[in-house]
Amino acid sequence: MVNADQLVKLHIDPSLESVFKETFQKWNITTLRQRAAFIAQCGHECNNFKTLEENLMYRAETLLKLFPKTPKRAWGFTPEEAKAYERQPKRIANRIYGNRMGNRDESSGDGYRFRGSGWLQLTGHDNFYHAGKACGVDFVMQPDLVRTAQYAAISAGWYWATHNCNQIAESGDWLALTKRINGGTIGYEDRVKHTNHALEVLG
Repeated sequence: MVNADQLVKLHIDPSLESVFKETFQKWNITTLRQRAAFIAQCGHECNNFKTLEENLMYRAETLLKLFPKTPKRAWGFTPEEAKAYERQPKRIANRIYGNRMGNRDESSGDGYRFRGSGWLQLTGHDNFYHAGKACGVDFVMQPDLVRTAQYAAISAGWYWATHNCNQIAESGDWLALTKRINGGTIGYEDRVKHTNHALEVLG
């Protein structure tokens, strides 16, 4: 499956061995390609399994670049608003995720409560609800669980399984898999490099 020695070779904390094994078993991630791709894709998304929640410490210029106010994005930022929100993760999350993905409005605090968490950045009330149902845990009432190693992994496995990532991984189409995970192709070369490394180590 995957053992501590292999994780060390992949520069991953070997204490995560049991977490990987539980996730692979629960979500039927069974073949070499599936496991290597899961490790590589998740590793890219969470700083090689060290970061369990998204970094929202944005400067004003970054907020304007990522989330400018437009007719279709009324919740985006003007230059003045970006300056008022910069380096305030809670306020930023509540603004950019408010009234989206099952979250209530900005004042509810849902945006920060259900911010990107876990190995594959589970985001929004609806994802926390459905992942929790599948995992047998109430992530809506206990969202911080997704920011622990066990449930960061289990929730990533849920996303992987519900988005048919095993099938794509088995085909070896790393570009399609990256798009399925990322929504685009950010970090594609790094993901492929780490997939190949994992194939070598696990094989």
